[in-house]
Amino acid sequence: MKVERVGPPLVAGERETLRAFLDFHRATLAMKCAGLSDEDLRRRSMPPSTLTLLGLVRHMAEVERTWFRRVIDGEDVPLVWSADGDYQVAYDAAGSDRAEAFAAWEAEVEHSRRIERNAESLDVTGHNARWGEDVSLRLVMLHLIHEYARHNGHADLLREGIDGEVGA
Repeated sequence: MKVERVGPPLVAGERETLRAFLDFHRATLAMKCAGLSDEDLRRRSMPPSTLTLLGLVRHMAEVERTWFRRVIDGEDVPLVWSADGDYQVAYDAAGSDRAEAFAAWEAEVEHSRRIERNAESLDVTGHNARWGEDVSLRLVMLHLIHEYARHNGHADLLREGIDGEVGA
C-alpha cells in the first residue's frame, strides 16, 4: 500500500497551511504503518511499554474524534474503544488488527475534515469539558499537528525497530 504524502505549501493563508500540515502528519502516520503485517503493527516498542504502531493509530482516532466531533462540533459520542473515557485503552492493540484500527481512524479523519471545512472560520469555538474552557478551531488544529508530530516520532522509532526503515 503506497501512501501519498503532499508537503505543506511554502506560501499560503493560515487555514490552508494548518490544513496542509495536519494532512501531512496524518499521511506520515499512515506511511509508517504501510507494508507491515498485523503482527508487525502490534509489535511493542520495549518492555514494559505497550506502545505499538497500531496503538498509535487507535489513539489518533480517539484524538480526532474528541477534538473535532466532541469539542468543536459538540457531538455527544463516546470514545471508540472506551466507554469509561479512558484514552489509554486505545494504546492496547493486542486484540486489534489493521482493518479495524484504520477503518476507525480514517472515519474520524473524514469527520474532522468535514467539520473543519464547514466551520466559518478558525475562530469557531467549542467547549472542552476536560479543561472547562472554550477553545478555537485554530487551537484544535494546532494541537492535532503537535499530537501527530510527537507520535510520528514514536512511530519512526517503532518502524525502525520492526524492519530498519527510517526517515520521512
